[in-house]
Amino acid sequence: MNQKIFIKTFGCQMNEYDSNRIYDSVKKIGYDKTEKYEEANCYLLNTCHIRDKAKEKVYHEIGRVKKIFRQRKKPLVIVAGCVAQAENNEMLKREPYIDLVIGPQSYHKINDTILDYNKKRKKIEETEFDAISKFNYLKRIKNQANGTSSFLTIQEGCDKFCHFCVVPYTRGPEYSRPFTQIIDEAKQLIDNGVKELILLGQNVNAYHYENYKLSDLIFEIEKFTELKRIRYTTSHPKDMTDDLIDVYKNSKKLMPLVHLPVQSGSDKILKLMNRKHTINEYLKVFEKLKEINSRIEFSSDFIIGYPEEDHNDFEQTLNLIKKIKFINSFSFIFSPRPGTIAADQKSIDKEISLMRLEKIQNELYQNQMSMNKLLLNNDVDVLVENLTDDKTKLFGRTEHMTPVIFEGKKENIGKIISVKITHTNRSTLFGDINVNSNQKVA
Repeated sequence: MNQKIFIKTFGCQMNEYDSNRIYDSVKKIGYDKTEKYEEANCYLLNTCHIRDKAKEKVYHEIGRVKKIFRQRKKPLVIVAGCVAQAENNEMLKREPYIDLVIGPQSYHKINDTILDYNKKRKKIEETEFDAISKFNYLKRIKNQANGTSSFLTIQEGCDKFCHFCVVPYTRGPEYSRPFTQIIDEAKQLIDNGVKELILLGQNVNAYHYENYKLSDLIFEIEKFTELKRIRYTTSHPKDMTDDLIDVYKNSKKLMPLVHLPVQSGSDKILKLMNRKHTINEYLKVFEKLKEINSRIEFSSDFIIGYPEEDHNDFEQTLNLIKKIKFINSFSFIFSPRPGTIAADQKSIDKEISLMRLEKIQNELYQNQMSMNKLLLNNDVDVLVENLTDDKTKLFGRTEHMTPVIFEGKKENIGKIISVKITHTNRSTLFGDINVNSNQKVA
């Protein structure tokens, strides 16, 4: 009888993609996916190291697993992902309940590692950087994802070395997957019924394989008739090249939302962060894209309270938000990550950081509300993803990724539906199917 594996995923979209591919892999050695953690023979934590106290969250979760299985047979406990990469063998020493530690570039070894452990009962740590072998292995295993929208990793790692970021140390150097390998996996997903692909990378617009760039990938992928939407994340301002900008002029399926993390509106802070771009350069990208298509909207990431950020630096960030009117953005107080240059710098007062964060988030909130109010009593195209949790309504997203909830039939999942917006809150639109418009069947 097959074993059962439960995976708890923390953090970014790439971890979600990785977790799905781990499920695809371990199925080959007799482990079936379960959504009920208490019946798992294998309990895997796919961890994220981007925020503060990530390591302690893992140990807290392990403590919770111990309690769950106190009266049951202990499952095989695996810690994977970026915390596993950063802490590696130390995790096995600190917490005996952990059996295996596997970094994000070693997932091609997961089957052999599990089988080896089950045979020898010897704890194992696998944290080598080997993205080439990883993706060469995964290309031989069909991607089983079959939702309306699906992630597809095209690039991993980072060579930018921003002073606040652990990614170069947990995901390794930049690696772009072979062009045909990506196209083959895209076809698998579309054959599974996927209607929207979200191309992933730590520096997704740095994708470069032989003579192919991200722009080439987008044009090739949009040739699949059944695919209706394409997105990509997360991009870096330095890699927003003219050929990629021009895609927004000619592509029929690339959505008009650009997620382009700026982190700060101050050139002084950007230099301290080692971001390798200026605000002027960022604004040039913004202006080029808006000139090509005025419907394009921007979302971003902001780090507030970075070491040496003064009132003037903060005001410049606030002014940038007012100028660009970012939507769907993320903002956080600076949290030092061990091993990074910024970790050794003096943090500014926590109360000041909290006050600044509140102002930033209020401004971002106003931008989102203004955008949503403009849509009241108007029709929007919604790609229907699934039923709501209570199974009474449909859930989908606009071209700008804004969630929409409305009444409709289950048969509409996977279709692009015209919805008239009747009311809204900060993050979500609500409406009714526009029966007078032609539904766009996906």
